[in-house]
Amino acid sequence: MATVSDTAHPYQHLTPDVVLDAVESAGFQVNGRLFPLNSYENRVYQVGLEDSDPLIAKFYRPRRWSQAQLTEEHQFVAELADAEIPVVGALPLGENEYLGHWNEFTFALYPQRGGQAPDVSLPDTLFRIGQWLGRIHRVGSVKPFQHRPTLEILNTIEHCRDYLLSSGFIPDDLHESYSTLIQHLVKEISHNLEAAGTYNSLRLHGDCHLGNILMREQRILFVDFDDTRQGPAVQDIWLLLSGDAQEQAWQFGEIMDGYEQFNSLDLRERYLIEPLRTMRLVNQAAWLAWRWDDPTFPQHFPWFGQARFWSDHILVLREQLANLQQPPLSLPGQFG
Repeated sequence: MATVSDTAHPYQHLTPDVVLDAVESAGFQVNGRLFPLNSYENRVYQVGLEDSDPLIAKFYRPRRWSQAQLTEEHQFVAELADAEIPVVGALPLGENEYLGHWNEFTFALYPQRGGQAPDVSLPDTLFRIGQWLGRIHRVGSVKPFQHRPTLEILNTIEHCRDYLLSSGFIPDDLHESYSTLIQHLVKEISHNLEAAGTYNSLRLHGDCHLGNILMREQRILFVDFDDTRQGPAVQDIWLLLSGDAQEQAWQFGEIMDGYEQFNSLDLRERYLIEPLRTMRLVNQAAWLAWRWDDPTFPQHFPWFGQARFWSDHILVLREQLANLQQPPLSLPGQFG
């Protein structure tokens, strides 16, 4: 039986036959049709079934999450579904069990759900998303995670910085510029965190961008809770904002109109938006470096290994430093 190697490529043994055998081991009769779907961190496939609609099989990256952490992810999504919140949760594979195991891979199976990214130029869409986020966060605040990570802005940035500076990816002539810039970013972020004060930490979606929200027959669906974690509520809001400051203020106001029908948000959390954005920028660069030994990453992100990327990345971070020095997002009407 093939096993996952401890060397460079954790997915080298995840062949089509292994995927189909894993799904059959969970009690489904496959018809041999298998289509890989767009995913980098994990491996995700549409699997055809005999006399039934296809399902989605998600194979977790080995050694990324513990079994306890994966179990908490699915238990949280099940809680949301029980509260009649439109989420796409994994199919149960046994009593209170959502994870399957095959050839040392851990996987989950999902019903196939289609849809399109929501049109956030429509006020009603943002309002409805805000309503659902308010309900998600009410459920998320009932109890904390015991095993999933907690979002820590400064620790994450400093950890990523240390790894990148020792990784060999940053050109030597940019080391000092990058290191000094991160120091300045950390200083400004510390000021913003002080202004935000103590905030409530709750269970979040964690990666609530528009690609993880589907519109299906006018119904909103929240998908992919792979990055669910403990943290401030605004983490699930700021990723939905785009455009200039005025556009983001309008978008935030529409979301909050819906959100506050079911929950409340301490508006000091606005001071966390730019620190969270900075953390994501730094973390994405480190993520590519961490995963570079996976052949999928050099294939799909060839520009990452080039000096031009780091010059551009430093420029983006300098712009972010300026954003951190600005007042927090101003909001129209009652949110001003």
